[in-house]
Amino acid sequence: MDQTLLAGRSPQGPFALMHRVYKHILPGVREQLNGWRRMAEAIPDAELRKQALSSIALKEFHCQGGAVYAAANLEQKDVLIPLIVALQTISDYLDNLCDRSTSLDADDFRLLHRSMLDAVTPGEPPGNYYELRNEQDDGGYLRELVKRCQACVSRLPSYPLVQDEVRELVSLYGDLQVYKHIAKPLREERLLDWWSKHAERYPDLLWNEFAAAAGSTLGMFMLFLAASDENLTPELSAGIRNSYFPAINGLHILLDYLIDQAEDEQGGDLNFCSYYESQQQMNERLLRMVQAARSAADRLPFSRFHRMIVEGLIALYLSDPKVRGQREVRQTARLLMKGSPWTRVFFWLNSHFIRKAM
Repeated sequence: MDQTLLAGRSPQGPFALMHRVYKHILPGVREQLNGWRRMAEAIPDAELRKQALSSIALKEFHCQGGAVYAAANLEQKDVLIPLIVALQTISDYLDNLCDRSTSLDADDFRLLHRSMLDAVTPGEPPGNYYELRNEQDDGGYLRELVKRCQACVSRLPSYPLVQDEVRELVSLYGDLQVYKHIAKPLREERLLDWWSKHAERYPDLLWNEFAAAAGSTLGMFMLFLAASDENLTPELSAGIRNSYFPAINGLHILLDYLIDQAEDEQGGDLNFCSYYESQQQMNERLLRMVQAARSAADRLPFSRFHRMIVEGLIALYLSDPKVRGQREVRQTARLLMKGSPWTRVFFWLNSHFIRKAM
């Protein structure tokens, strides 16, 4: 794949990446979230205000992780960080509204997620995304998030070349959120019906792996980063989309579900890792996903950056304290970390920079 995209702009190693993250990215994310928090505090409806504030307070790390993509093009960080933070904030807010919802209406969930499609479509007028639910007045919070995204993507020089791919990934994400949050007796049936429409295109995946891949925003953020370079081509845009979905996206969300197994079982929540037939099958499939994600990263322009993303994901999730309390997850973690010295580098860097930042 063409290697001229963002040539010379991407960090060349883990130390350079983490330096950029702590010097430029995290302060930028903090500034953006502080602004959205102030607006959320003024939301008139108590339920919408509660969920907006909760999503920011409890899921800030989603924005921090997503905004790492801006570290590969600091020249455009003032566009990329606000864009990534705004879209991820919409995602986290809507997840709260669906997961802790006063509604189980699929049409309500789909209309809420229409806001994400509008957000990545410049010129699309924001609608009344709350039309099918009791809570209505958010003081313009969701519309402002949508408009911020639209303003930012309009400033990306090559966004027209990635818009279709971004909208496809957003549509898949919205589908997943709808089917995953409806009444429990209906969830698996609807998810399998949805998978049947896509299975032919992804013969190497199981249905739960496709669903997991649809649940990640990383592919969207990478396409934003690619669109920040005026040298992007349509062929490269399609190649990036196919490299991230399903391999890197799928690894991201399966790792998240892997470490949440005990928590989700206790809470009766859907967990895509629970659909493997055995521990052995899960280990084999997750190892396969790790290998596929590494191969996909190595095919991309500035491949070292993407490889750092993949190894950083593995290190981040498998070093989580939740792993220590789950014997079978510890076994899986040891298997997935074999043969990659980069994961150990990221373990050390995470702990070093976190202590330094505290």
